[in-house]
Amino acid sequence: MSTVDQKIISQYLNVSVPNVSDALDRLGLVGSTDGILPIYVCAKIAGPAATLKYVPFGAAEESTVLGTLKAIVHGGPGSVLVVDASENPLVNSLGGVAGATAKHNGLAGCVTDGVVRDVDEYKVYGLPVYARGIAQQSVRGRSSCAGYGMPVKLSGVIVRPGDFILADENGTVVVPMEHIDEVLAFAQKVKATEEKVIAQIRAGADPVEAHVQVNYDNMLKKA
Repeated sequence: MSTVDQKIISQYLNVSVPNVSDALDRLGLVGSTDGILPIYVCAKIAGPAATLKYVPFGAAEESTVLGTLKAIVHGGPGSVLVVDASENPLVNSLGGVAGATAKHNGLAGCVTDGVVRDVDEYKVYGLPVYARGIAQQSVRGRSSCAGYGMPVKLSGVIVRPGDFILADENGTVVVPMEHIDEVLAFAQKVKATEEKVIAQIRAGADPVEAHVQVNYDNMLKKA
């Protein structure tokens, strides 16, 4: 189980996914995903990745039901369950029992590049879930578990156990664990710069001049 300092987590929760995406661009890092959104109005989540990979039924020996429960327990409190469902994206990749287990074990939430079901149950648990959409059918007999606690992909982005996940209403980003501090620092700079520009515009400044003054147009270019 990977851990991240609670201060770092709190600071990431104070910036947005677009702020972090801008920081990744500035640093030349790949981490922005596509279309992995909250499936209901739920909390922003931040934490280290607990990874899980699904494959089409019969392509691996482990059942998805048991494999998912093992991945959740292995991930531990504060982690974000990351499900790579890219090889079977239209089959449910998280259900109510798994959601209840994740909540009971203290996980921050779940992100998947597949679909999920039992949304009503997640609402009751208060478990944040981010996915590509909603399904009805069971995963049983439709997918197998290829493993957990291993490198996976999320919307084509490589996610290793312990890489940092941030998800809000704008989507989901992945921050490589070794770049967690520098990404955060630049994300905070982006947020502060944008807040300054907005404040100046609201105070009556010319919007073009407000942008030019902080070199906003070029701030994502590498120095």
